[in-house]
Amino acid sequence: MVKTRFTETFGIAHPIVQGGMQWVGTADLAAAVSNGGGLGLITALTQPTPEALTNEIARCQALTDNPFGVNLTILPTIKPVPYDEYRDAIVEAGVRIVETAGSNPEPHMPYFRDHGVKVIHKCTSVRHAVKAERVGVDAVSIDGFECAGHPGEDDVPGLVLIPAAAAQVTIPMIASGGFADGRGLAAAIALGADGINMGTRFLCTQESPVHPLVKQRIVEATELDTELIFRPLRNTSRVASNAVSREAVQILDAGGTFEDVRHLVNGERGRGVYSSGDIDAGVWSVGLVQGLIHDIPSATELVGRIVAEAEEVVRERLTGFVSADAGALA
Repeated sequence: MVKTRFTETFGIAHPIVQGGMQWVGTADLAAAVSNGGGLGLITALTQPTPEALTNEIARCQALTDNPFGVNLTILPTIKPVPYDEYRDAIVEAGVRIVETAGSNPEPHMPYFRDHGVKVIHKCTSVRHAVKAERVGVDAVSIDGFECAGHPGEDDVPGLVLIPAAAAQVTIPMIASGGFADGRGLAAAIALGADGINMGTRFLCTQESPVHPLVKQRIVEATELDTELIFRPLRNTSRVASNAVSREAVQILDAGGTFEDVRHLVNGERGRGVYSSGDIDAGVWSVGLVQGLIHDIPSATELVGRIVAEAEEVVRERLTGFVSADAGALA
């Protein structure tokens, strides 16, 4: 069993968190992760209304007795989103773990504090992690350049970003981007993290609510099969390489504007990929780590497998790394 500051703070058995993925973080997946001893997350804005979120939380509560949380991503939108109502629905339903992402969570911290909610904030840079600690979050999730979705604009991979953040952040920190197995968990802890957050790996599990053809595509793909869209717009996003994403990259690289690619990157088209299995129907998020994914297990089984692999890595590869007489030679 791998115990860290993160498991102790959030009352879970294993330091493995399921990323709060749009259209994917449902009660079924979150409960399966939590039943395995990790921390499952329902994605608040996958639900069309705060009332629907309340119902989804109730479904999850019926599926697991273990802790789970809710992801609340706060971003500027063309159509206003009632973030405060979603926040209230989370708390009123009895959830006491929230992952925030996007904008600064500071305006919501007094409310969460008053209701005994522990907050994990997702960051893509050391400076943002430091600020998140300063505003009072309980833990941070640090995303390396390898991750799916928005990796920020600094292009720093986890091998550098994790220890750089660990040197400045004193609260528990989990590492995100590029993790799929026990080797990654062991490496993250060695680099200074207290656990890992996985999105793409959990996207490719039995409980993930996406079409089987999408999961099979992840199994077949390599680490080379992604595209970075919106780079010229300074809003980089890592998505699967397909006809649509390659066209969007070509248009923007040639000097196009967002309006020139709006029809290609429409969110509903991306959601349609997950429901139809047509991997060329729109843009959809996936990380470099798909190159390490070779099967479609139960999320519950996956959590236990990763922990067992991490323990084996430490036992078989690292225990004898330092010789018994290393101290005498120093």
